[in-house]
Amino acid sequence: MEDCYLTKKETSSITKRGATSLWRDVNAGTFPAPRQIGPGRIGWLKSEVMAWLESRPAVSTIKINQQHQA
Repeated sequence: MEDCYLTKKETSSITKRGATSLWRDVNAGTFPAPRQIGPGRIGWLKSEVMAWLESRPAVSTIKINQQHQA
């Protein structure tokens, strides 16, 4: 896979997380840090964002159904 940089908006869209949550997790060390790609410009490596997504634990559908019924 060819790597590219994602903007904050693209990263938020892919992860379904808001900017505040992304920064909170970056500061906590639980989400990849962005890279400086130019003056006043940052981006996240797509491969690191995708690896983070793949590392998320799977949730059983039984557990999801129980949460929606509660």
